[in-house]
Amino acid sequence: MVYIESWDEFAEKAEMLFRAEPLRTRYCVKYRHREGLLVLKVTDDKVCLKFKTDQAQDAKKMEKLNTLFFTLMTKGENAPAPEDVVMPDVQQAPPSKKGRGRK
Repeated sequence: MVYIESWDEFAEKAEMLFRAEPLRTRYCVKYRHREGLLVLKVTDDKVCLKFKTDQAQDAKKMEKLNTLFFTLMTKGENAPAPEDVVMPDVQQAPPSKKGRGRK
């Protein structure tokens, strides 16, 4: 299997593959700690798409692809285009009150 070098090409082909055969397509994410690699694989047993990266910024792109796949799984063909998918904001925990021990 050959890895796709470009993230945009991988994401586009993965979406097309999923939209063509939603019930047969699988998506796998692996993180190899020793090498520091994130490996993504999308397959329908006929076509296998793989992408690997060691860049932390690609994790955000992976989250966006996950959101797209989850949306496609739940809403099917009526799912929005990738440009319309909005990433939820992560709320920060309120600052803790340190030094409030016994006096």
